[in-house]
Amino acid sequence: MSESSIDPSVPPSGPGCAECTANSGWWLHLRRCAECGHIGCCDNSPSQHATGHYRQSGHRTIQSFEPGEDWFYDYATEEFVTGPVLAPPNSHPEGQPAPGPAGAVPPNWQSLLNR
Repeated sequence: MSESSIDPSVPPSGPGCAECTANSGWWLHLRRCAECGHIGCCDNSPSQHATGHYRQSGHRTIQSFEPGEDWFYDYATEEFVTGPVLAPPNSHPEGQPAPGPAGAVPPNWQSLLNR
């Protein structure tokens, strides 16, 4: 595990990217801050809110917030790391599509991704 301050007791901030939801945006995949529970969108998403959260907060470790994925990533070392089991839920709701949220994804979403 990295030297970050992972807090396994903190639940996720919600079922989707907090900033995208507030601004009627959309995301490809979701990432969870392992320190404070903030849910942000991945770097392929147009707004890259998970990385933005790291830059603003210094919270360096994220975990995938996708169903069936449990990997951790440390922004400071740019490496995948191991981490503890975090407070549930461990992913967005299985019925929530990726990209999401339902109804907010434009028809040309693939051409809008960051690569």
